[in-house]
Formats: sequence, C-alpha cells, structure tokens
Amino acid sequence: MWGIIPAAGAGNRIQPLAFSKELLPVGSRIEEGSERPRAVSEYLVERMIRGGADKLCFIISPGKGDILHYYGSRLWGADIMYAVQPQPGGLCDAVFRARPFVAADESVVVGLPDTVWFPEDALKQLPEDVLSFLLFPVEQPQFFDAVLTDEDDSVREIQVKQKNAGTNWIWGAFKMPGCVFHELYDLWRRPDRGDEYFGTLINAWLADGGRAIAIRAGRGYVDVGTLHGYRSAIRLLEEGSFSNAYSHATVAQEEQQSNAIDTASR
Repeated sequence: MWGIIPAAGAGNRIQPLAFSKELLPVGSRIEEGSERPRAVSEYLVERMIRGGADKLCFIISPGKGDILHYYGSRLWGADIMYAVQPQPGGLCDAVFRARPFVAADESVVVGLPDTVWFPEDALKQLPEDVLSFLLFPVEQPQFFDAVLTDEDDSVREIQVKQKNAGTNWIWGAFKMPGCVFHELYDLWRRPDRGDEYFGTLINAWLADGGRAIAIRAGRGYVDVGTLHGYRSAIRLLEEGSFSNAYSHATVAQEEQQSNAIDTASR
C-alpha cells in the first residue's frame, strides 16, 4: 500500500522557519537507548506504516531538499520515493504527483504531514475496496473539511471550510483502491475541473455516481500548522492525553488571526 504525503506547502501560517514545516520538532522518541527530537511528519509516517503502508511518496517543492535528506530512501521497513510539485497548485495537484507510482491494484492512503491525531492505528479500520474517509470530531469544523453522511455512513457531501458546517466531523486521512485513485485523477483532469481541494473533487465524484464511506474512528486531531496548534501538540504529547475542546479551540483562534493559506497542504 502506498502512503502519499503532500509536503510541498510553504507553511505560511507558522513562518519564519529555517527548515521545512514538516520537520518542525514536536515531541521526541527513544532510538537505540537515546532520546531525540521527532519531526511532526513522523507521526503521520508512523501511522501510515501501522496502517499497512509499505511504500511512501513525499510530494515536495524544489526547495525542500531537507525532507529528502531527513527521510532518505527507507524508514521503519517502508521504501520512500519523492515527487516534485514545481509550484503551488493545491492539494489535488500535489497528491496526484504520485500517480505514476501507483498501480491500479494497489491501495492508497493520503494524510497531512502537519497534523497529529489519535488513535495511532485508526487507519487499520479503513477498508481496502472503497474510497473511505477517517473522521475526527472537532469544535470548529468551518476551518476544515466537514463530511456529511447518510445513515449508512455513505458520504453525501464534503463541505470545504464552510461556515455553519452541517457536522463537526472532519476528515483527517482517506484511503482508496488504486483504480479509484486513477479515476479521480481522470475526473480532476477534465477541462471544467482542476480542483484545488479534494473535497470539491469528491463532491463531483459522488455526483457522477461514485461512492465513498466515512469511518468515525478518530478521537483527537491537532493541526500543527499554526503556533497555537503547535503548542497544543506539545501539551498533548507531554500529558499523554487529548482534549478536543482545548486543542480545537486553540487551532480556531490561530486560524482567525491568520489569512495566509497553505494551499499545497490542505
């Protein structure tokens, strides 16, 4: 299974940094008996591998060679490849840069490298044979992509950063068969599309007769792409527990203070 990690964004909301935002130290890990800082993107990498990914593809911009240097070609038993997004073009453009690597009979999981979420093994609950979204409850869904579902958990609509969102459940990762990945790419390449956000592309997919399901397996979700989110993640990891109300309130405060949008990350 492929794990696709869009890491080409400039990280405007948390600049200035002397390195890629995906390498922002958040917490630590014990390695060979020694404690070392842990890059925020390692949390997603770990969760993808625990979820079954044995190949990872980082999407990076031309100036993000530090990510390649940090991760190299293999980590924790998974092979790592890199694709380049030459200029900012949105999340869809970034994710589909991995298309040449993905075969139709392989599975694909996509996540955001500047997030920390729990439980760590939640991706295992996503099925292999259908487009599925891992959902998390938040207090401020208008800053994320809210996922509306029917009673059978079929996805009805994705509301992209919409005021007065119809649910407080947002997607934090999604998984699909490789054949669906290629079908979504073909839809995105239509002259009338070229979506920036995956949410609008999925809405078009659903309107064309496609199917997606939602899995409410997430307990906590922090966007580390803001200063408040960064502080929340540090507290979360230090305390070893999660408070939705605290974490998402602080993320929302930071979002309200910043108009800069990292289009390649979300």
